[in-house]
Amino acid sequence: MLSGMEVANEGLPLPKMDASGDELFRLGLLYSTGQGGAPLDYVSAHMLFNLAAMRGSVEAKIYRKELAHEMASDDVAEAQRQARAWLAQG
Repeated sequence: MLSGMEVANEGLPLPKMDASGDELFRLGLLYSTGQGGAPLDYVSAHMLFNLAAMRGSVEAKIYRKELAHEMASDDVAEAQRQARAWLAQG
């Protein structure tokens, strides 16, 4: 289990509000590849890479950009909306 993470009822890791950029990046990797018990979910991966980039992860900026090129613009917009909603919880 990654530190800074909680497990949802479905068994999927969810980031805590105090998760570091590196923790958010690693969780984004799980969603972008469908590994570690996370579903393959580009919207969630982009959201997590976006949050990780905001918390200083340079790698997350690169992955977010690459992933956005493979996503529909509506999906990128949804990922951004989810990131804003997550930030609003804190």
